[in-house]
Amino acid sequence: MARVGCGTHTARIVDRDGAVITDANTLMSVEWTRVLDDVSTATVVVQPEGDCCAAMGQIRSWRHNLVIYRQGRPMWEGPIVVAYWRRDGVELRAADILGWLDRRVPHHDIRFKAEDLTTIATWLIEDGFDPDDPDHLVEVVEPTRIRGDRAYQIDVGQTGDHLRDLAETGLDYTAVGRRILLMPEGFCARVGSLTDADFPSGLTVVEDGTALATRWVVHGKEPEDRTEPDVKGVAGGLDEYYGLLERTTEETSVLDNPSALAAARSKLRGSTPAPVVIDTSQETTLAPDAAVDVASLVPGWCVDVTTTTTCRRIAQSLKIQGLTVKEDADGESVAVQLFPAGV
Repeated sequence: MARVGCGTHTARIVDRDGAVITDANTLMSVEWTRVLDDVSTATVVVQPEGDCCAAMGQIRSWRHNLVIYRQGRPMWEGPIVVAYWRRDGVELRAADILGWLDRRVPHHDIRFKAEDLTTIATWLIEDGFDPDDPDHLVEVVEPTRIRGDRAYQIDVGQTGDHLRDLAETGLDYTAVGRRILLMPEGFCARVGSLTDADFPSGLTVVEDGTALATRWVVHGKEPEDRTEPDVKGVAGGLDEYYGLLERTTEETSVLDNPSALAAARSKLRGSTPAPVVIDTSQETTLAPDAAVDVASLVPGWCVDVTTTTTCRRIAQSLKIQGLTVKEDADGESVAVQLFPAGV
């Protein structure tokens, strides 16, 4: 059975043409993350030795990529965006492959009519990378089965922002290396089971009533023809247990009522009943013998968690929202952020 273990890391700097600039094996510290519906980051501090120092001096942001290995297995990669050269070492900060989409804009005009959100997301990604591809791969894990209308104009808005807007209406995405995974918000494939013993610092269970809503209203983009009805989606209403708690928001990327309704239902799923979560305001660090493989801790996937050490007991599937892996002179830590799966 795979376990978290106590891993060690190495790193490599690679040119955009694929040539290896240098190996960065003498790492003073390393931290890499995975996140849901956003760009993940990584930071390494390298103690350069011999020829490595000269190679490190040639590193340029957005030209060179950072690749991180754990136990010899590739775990994270993306373009270097900030470099610090100091007498005692070199610090490199990088974004994952999705970071490129925050530096890209739509390159064509297009309008989608009743298309699955994964189809729209795939177009955004492919269009964004088409003029200059960093060697990406899009993988549709499952279609969302939510169909909507969207329109994009050439040179209007950042592609990364358009992708984040889609994630507000029933789509989830994450990057693992060069792969960009697309899936429905309700996706919840299990990758392991955890109990109190797997969290050495203990767990805190929180019922977050500030996020509770029993009725959501999503307003889409105002129609150009004011004689046409407004785009709006409504989900929920008066709840027999909680009563009525209403929220409203505007999603200007939504062009049709079915999409607005899907967005309202998506928001309602995340806010009714009152979300009961494992508190991740502090790092939720896993024990080395926790029965999960670090490589499988991908945002969007789920772990079954059982906790019986507090007065509020939980036994439920929780979706992985984020992963943070750190290693320094004190060793390695693996921390996860979890939230209710909503399925």
